[in-house]
Amino acid sequence: MTPDSSSLPGVRIRLEPLAVEFDVPRGASLVAGLAARGVEFPCGGTGECGGCSIRVLSGSLPISEADSNIFTPDQLAAGWRLACQTRPDSSSDTPLVLECAQLHTQILADSAVTPTETQSKTSKKIAIDLGTTTIAAQLIDLTTGDVLAVETALNPQAPFGSDVMSRIRAALDGRDLTAPIRAALGHLVARLATGRESQITEVLLVGNTVMHHLFCDLSVEPLSHVPFQSPYLGEQRFTPHDLAWNLPATCTIRFARCIGGFVGSDILAGIVAAGIAQREELSALVDLGTNGEIAIGNRDGIVCASTAAGPAFEAGAIRMGMRAVTGAVSYVALRNDSLHATVIGDVPPRGICGSGLVDAVAAGLRSGAILPNGRIANGTKIFPIVPSVVPPVVLYQSDIRELQLAKAAIAAGFRLLLKRLGAQSSSLRSIHLAGAFGNYVQIDAALRIGLLEAPHNLIHAAGNTALRGAKMLLLAQREPTLPPIRHMSLAADPAFQDEFANCMTFPENL
Repeated sequence: MTPDSSSLPGVRIRLEPLAVEFDVPRGASLVAGLAARGVEFPCGGTGECGGCSIRVLSGSLPISEADSNIFTPDQLAAGWRLACQTRPDSSSDTPLVLECAQLHTQILADSAVTPTETQSKTSKKIAIDLGTTTIAAQLIDLTTGDVLAVETALNPQAPFGSDVMSRIRAALDGRDLTAPIRAALGHLVARLATGRESQITEVLLVGNTVMHHLFCDLSVEPLSHVPFQSPYLGEQRFTPHDLAWNLPATCTIRFARCIGGFVGSDILAGIVAAGIAQREELSALVDLGTNGEIAIGNRDGIVCASTAAGPAFEAGAIRMGMRAVTGAVSYVALRNDSLHATVIGDVPPRGICGSGLVDAVAAGLRSGAILPNGRIANGTKIFPIVPSVVPPVVLYQSDIRELQLAKAAIAAGFRLLLKRLGAQSSSLRSIHLAGAFGNYVQIDAALRIGLLEAPHNLIHAAGNTALRGAKMLLLAQREPTLPPIRHMSLAADPAFQDEFANCMTFPENL
């Protein structure tokens, strides 16, 4: 009897230039194994964008139809494949050696970085994206721009609330939110720098304004009330001694400047990564996280804002919501009037993550099970997604309302920024969806629920633009020249509530 692939030993993978080895179950998606090692892809998982490009350095992988559509014959011969379409099934004892394209960083201003007298060829730098929910950090080779190590972690402030306003309230109530995040990042940095501590010359952090203030031990009181403007937006610098981090005394640690309101250096870095400031045509960056940050502009000027989207895109406040981990329904498709769910890890579902939520509601709208006003049809209060498991995975009426609130905040903010520029969505040439949720949401589903209003071909998953931009800033020999960036306070704009109300309903007949 031939054993099935699940009972066979896993395929050994070696990932360069990180020099990390791990096993992937035979026949399982390579993306899941890479994601567990902190490698995020600007990829929607459909085999269409090329954002998850990998190259086989040793061993072999079959060529899929999607690979043939993306890569040239020469690239295929050189070993290029799409990780989202790759399911290793090798029985060889020799590791399959892979290289990820996204672990090589574009260097701003110059085609190469020449070390200065104070930065030898062995110098390394660390980029950190301090998110409200998760933290991502990478060790970067100064000379080549290559990522040498990756670390990720959950933000230890989570017990104080899933959104920034909860964190602000906790801080104002006297809770210490600074020490936990400094300690957590210190451990993250220590793991990245193990054996190379003396080579670390600089650490750059980016994050939203609340994360900036809490890490830097600045008062968040100005951010607790309208107009949500703080006087402490500038870059903050520290020594390793200040933070009790095990790095050379000469190492510079800085938290990049914020833009305004809740729009922080994560969006500033994202603007750099997306190249918005270098283009003549109008482009947009949308970070579909809890804060719902948006930036629209070109080389002549950029406007930005944050919207209180809430945690729905990360499945927070959803009755059966969960993070995008094993057991989460991540995709839902409507086929022959029936819902078909994809579950992370190919295991029985335990709940639903943000991308699955958007897919499910979009499918419900297409089938007529959910009405444009958000009500579940036929007067029921439950929309079943996977009814065959115990307990069944379902959406409740309140879950759909949470998604309506989140998508309305983004859509209304987007419309108002366009109006501020005197532009329309038809004026845009590209929309970059940033963040983990932006990576995995299906564009068709996002359009169906009215999250965005633009042609499908203009919308692209951009991955972690905050971290990528931070790396680019670290590698630049000089600060990039940016056009004026204006922050628009939606809370102070009476038109926002009207636009928000208009965006609450789902589009009809899409």
